[in-house]
Amino acid sequence: AQGPSRARSRGHRGTGAPAMASEPKRHTIVLIQFAQAKESRSYIDYDSVPLALDGVCQLYEQSLKVMNPGIKSISYDISDLFAYIDGLGDLCCLCFNPANNSYIPHNKEWIKARVFQHLKAQVQQ
Repeated sequence: AQGPSRARSRGHRGTGAPAMASEPKRHTIVLIQFAQAKESRSYIDYDSVPLALDGVCQLYEQSLKVMNPGIKSISYDISDLFAYIDGLGDLCCLCFNPANNSYIPHNKEWIKARVFQHLKAQVQQ
């Protein structure tokens, strides 16, 4: 998996594999606050919802690597990922809606449901 590529202000653009065929390509901005401090706010923009969902998983995986630097292989399950999401200061996705040229906000619960569906679809492929 590839990580973020181009730094921009306090955020960056995520790159990766092409979007799943069933998901329309919609620009998505992930707004994240890592801690309670407002200074920990950042954003990452992605070309599609599936790439944004992969990006949320990658953020968790990166935090696991930082917390466990000596371990080469770390496994986790969906409840661990959800606990990470719940423990963030804030997390939301803004998904582009081409019908009215605006962004639709989605909260942590929407993100968790979509991450679950996304990972389940990857396992079934």
